[in-house]
Amino acid sequence: MDYSRQEFMAIVTGRELRDGELAIFGVGLSMLAGYFAIKNHAPNLMAFTEGGVFGSTPVGGLPWGIECNRISANATSFTNAIDALGCLVASGRCDVGIIGAAQIDKYGNVNTTGIWDPDQVPWKVGRYTLPRVRLNGSGGANEIAVGCKRYIIMVTHEKKRFVDKVDYISSPGYINGGNDREKYGFPGGGPSAIITTLGILRPDPVSKEFYLDAYFPYATIDEIKANTGWELKVSPDVKVIPEPTEQELANLRAVDVTGSLRKK
Repeated sequence: MDYSRQEFMAIVTGRELRDGELAIFGVGLSMLAGYFAIKNHAPNLMAFTEGGVFGSTPVGGLPWGIECNRISANATSFTNAIDALGCLVASGRCDVGIIGAAQIDKYGNVNTTGIWDPDQVPWKVGRYTLPRVRLNGSGGANEIAVGCKRYIIMVTHEKKRFVDKVDYISSPGYINGGNDREKYGFPGGGPSAIITTLGILRPDPVSKEFYLDAYFPYATIDEIKANTGWELKVSPDVKVIPEPTEQELANLRAVDVTGSLRKK
């Protein structure tokens, strides 16, 4: 079948969502994966946005933002970011979230704040310095990472993104591994999967270091390891992910009506 890597990533991310869950999606590709799941297999998934729009069925395709009128179509209620991110997410009541990443490390820490020159990285110099490239920041992703019972990270699999240690933690994963999240009192459980354009990484239950659990039919283990900035461990039961079905592609494209994922 003819599909893009971005489409496959969105479908595989959507497969992680379960019917009846309370879910929050980050802006953009995360929304496509989430609303695909609602259309495909989870009609009772209860979705809301960072801006407090609940139960919408977006129209018109990307770009969708938290203040976009198209994200408000058929919504059941409108509140605000304090209700969405404070009352539901930061309190630990939200089942699952989806976020993106500019940089990500072996413990699932996400950087969306900036890219620094090697000798100016904040954690190396002990203070915040001006980045070489300033990014959009965390938005509501920090609250999602801290408060959701679990969350999924979507990211293009490139070595420049998959680094041994992120320049700056915009949204925490498992910090330095092990039980580090517990030291900070986060109500959420942490990232359950990193889903990329090449495969799925999942955290080791003890060390919390991410390993390769499954890969796409067009990818190879060597290709994935070559595009990862740490010595990526591979599950002894590593498997090939089933290709999208015709129905899954049809359901995704019914959501992605402008073909945003097909252009990648």
